[in-house]
Amino acid sequence: MTRQVRTSPGAAYDLGYHVVWCPKYRRPVLGGRVKARLEELIRAKADEHGWQIIALEVMPDQVHLFVKPHPKNSPSYVANQFKGFTSHVLRAEFPHLRSKLPTLWSRSYFVASVGVVSAAMVQRYIETQYERVPKKGSADA
Repeated sequence: MTRQVRTSPGAAYDLGYHVVWCPKYRRPVLGGRVKARLEELIRAKADEHGWQIIALEVMPDQVHLFVKPHPKNSPSYVANQFKGFTSHVLRAEFPHLRSKLPTLWSRSYFVASVGVVSAAMVQRYIETQYERVPKKGSADA
């Protein structure tokens, strides 16, 4: 994957989230036509918000998504946009999901920030700020 810095008025960013969520009781209900439709819905929701999907894997009992949203969108907002929208549509289109589960998705989810800069790199950058500041009166100042 190549690094792609995106811009908006007043910001430049390269931010990604790895989001994972599961059906209620981790039931393996995400196969066949449900899987195909879920993938379509996730891509449609991402397009609606202008978010870039880097990777998507729908397994029978969980969804893994690597998405690059705008920095104004919190991880919880991103996860809940996908979960709420897909639950509503899938339960309307596939009645067996309503009969098998009280709700489609578990209330919980996992999210981690993903980027090309590691935590160690950020820590070193911050800790060495004074080493890079030119001294007053030097040729660099």
